[in-house]
Amino acid sequence: MSDIHDDDIWVFGYGSLMWRPGFPYQECGPARISGYHRSLCVYSYVHRGTPQQPGLVLGLDRGGACRGIAFRVAASDAADVIAYLRAREQATMVYLEKHLTAHLPDGRRVRALGYVVDQRHEQYAGKLPVEEVLRLVRRGVGVSGANPEYVLSTYRHLEEMGVADALLARISLSLAEQAQEAARAG
Repeated sequence: MSDIHDDDIWVFGYGSLMWRPGFPYQECGPARISGYHRSLCVYSYVHRGTPQQPGLVLGLDRGGACRGIAFRVAASDAADVIAYLRAREQATMVYLEKHLTAHLPDGRRVRALGYVVDQRHEQYAGKLPVEEVLRLVRRGVGVSGANPEYVLSTYRHLEEMGVADALLARISLSLAEQAQEAARAG
């Protein structure tokens, strides 16, 4: 008998949810969605920055595809998990809550709750020059910690999953070099 119930829900994580979900789940594993790609395209005013000194966090932006993690949440936990995600992801309403089709490696396609950036929101940064991305990430600090920590943790997790992301690789290398220079000077 299967332990999957029809009213279980799925959640798609593509950034910090991959390495710090913060909610109970029954199953998790790699997943792929189409129609959106991972992008450092959101000015962070709460978690990794402030309105006066924004950081930069990931969003699902239009076009392409994204590999991340799908989490199956038991029906009995679904309402609490959705409330938790809304509090975490919707602090400034920069994301649109959507149901996305996630493709799992075993061939299953599941309907997963995900958070897509609202391109009309004032916090939508779009595609910024690498130098500006680095400037924002280096100085961003919010209630969830330092922006460099967020970028480096996400990049490490993607590497572990075998996911290549050229921009995150470049940003992470620059952040690591800066940290080494500071350690030598300090």
